[in-house]
Amino acid sequence: MNERPIGRRLLGWYDRHGRKTLPWKKKRDPYRIWVSEIMLQQTQVATVIPYFKRFIERFPDVRALARAKLDTVLHLWTGLGYYARARNLHRAAQIIVREHDGAFPRSLQAVTELPGVGRSTAGAILALAFGQRHPILDGNVKRVLARYHAVDTPLNQRVTEERLWRLAEQHTPRTRVADYTQAIMDLGATVCVRARPKCEICPLRANCRAYQRGAAQQYPARAATHAAPVRATRMLMIRDDRGRVLLQRRAPVGLWGGLWGFPECADDNVRAWCRENFGLDVRTETPWPVLRHVFSHFQLDITPIPARVVGATQRAMENAETVWYNVRRPDQRGLSAPVKLLLEQLRASRSIREDT
Repeated sequence: MNERPIGRRLLGWYDRHGRKTLPWKKKRDPYRIWVSEIMLQQTQVATVIPYFKRFIERFPDVRALARAKLDTVLHLWTGLGYYARARNLHRAAQIIVREHDGAFPRSLQAVTELPGVGRSTAGAILALAFGQRHPILDGNVKRVLARYHAVDTPLNQRVTEERLWRLAEQHTPRTRVADYTQAIMDLGATVCVRARPKCEICPLRANCRAYQRGAAQQYPARAATHAAPVRATRMLMIRDDRGRVLLQRRAPVGLWGGLWGFPECADDNVRAWCRENFGLDVRTETPWPVLRHVFSHFQLDITPIPARVVGATQRAMENAETVWYNVRRPDQRGLSAPVKLLLEQLRASRSIREDT
C-alpha cells in the first residue's frame, strides 16, 4: 500500500506549510543554493541563517568567493564548525571560475567532482536551482523514508543506504522536483523530527508503517553506540610585553585544519619546549579550568596554560604560520570555537590589562 510515491501528498503539504522564506529561497540562484546546502550539512537551519547572510553579503557571487583569502573565508565560518566545508567551498569556487567560467555546472558528474559535494548535495543543488530530477538522501530524508517504510536496519549499514537510495529514486516525481526536494527536507526538519515526531500533523501518516505500528521513535533503527573517547591537550596562551598572544596556523588538513590557534604542548617541560620551538623564554602561570569541546566522534579536554615571555620578544619568529595576535584589535582570521572563546576571556582578564 505504501509503495506508491508520496509526492502528491507531500507537495500538497508543502504548498500550505513549506518553508518558502528561507534566505536562499528568494531566487533560484545556484551559487546561493550551493552555499546554503554546504552550510546545512550536519547543521540546523536556525544556526545557518545568520552565517549565510553574512557570507553572501561578503561574497555575493562565486567570483568574489574565489578571489577571497582563505583566512577571510574561515573567519566568516568561525563558530559554524566542520571547517573542511569552508575550505572545500573556497577550492570549489576557484574550480568553477577556472574550469566553468564562473557558471555553476549543470551535470551531476561535474557537480559531484567539486570538493565537498557528494551525490545527495549535488542532487539537491541541481533540483533546487534547475529543476533537474535527482533523488536526494540527506539526514532528514533518510529519517522520513526509514519511518515511512519501517526500514529495520541501521542507517550506517551499506544495505540500508542502497535501499534508501532506491526508495528516494522511486518517490522523486517528474514534475515540481524543486518543490518536492525542499518539501521532503522540510518535513524531516519540522515534522518527522528525530525526537517526538509530530505524526498527528504529518501528511504521510496514513501510509507510514512506523506510525501504523505505533513505533515512529523506534525508526530509523539505531546502530550500536559506544562512549565517545576523551582526548586531552594543553594550549599555551603565550603573551608578550605588549599583551599580544602567540597564534599558529594549524595544518591544512585534520582537526581545525587551516585555522589559527594556540600552540599545543605535550611536553611536561613547557619552558624548554618554548625555547626549542620558538626561541622564547617564558614563565608559566596557573592553568585555567579545563574546557571540554565536544565533536561528533570524540570529546576534547583543553587545559589553557597562560604564560608570559621573559625578556624581549623575538620579532623574527613571525611568519606566514606564526603571528603575535592583538586581542584588543582582533583581525579577520579563522578561529575554532574554543580558541575564540579563550581569546575573549583573555581579552577580559586582568592579565591582559596588566600587560597593556
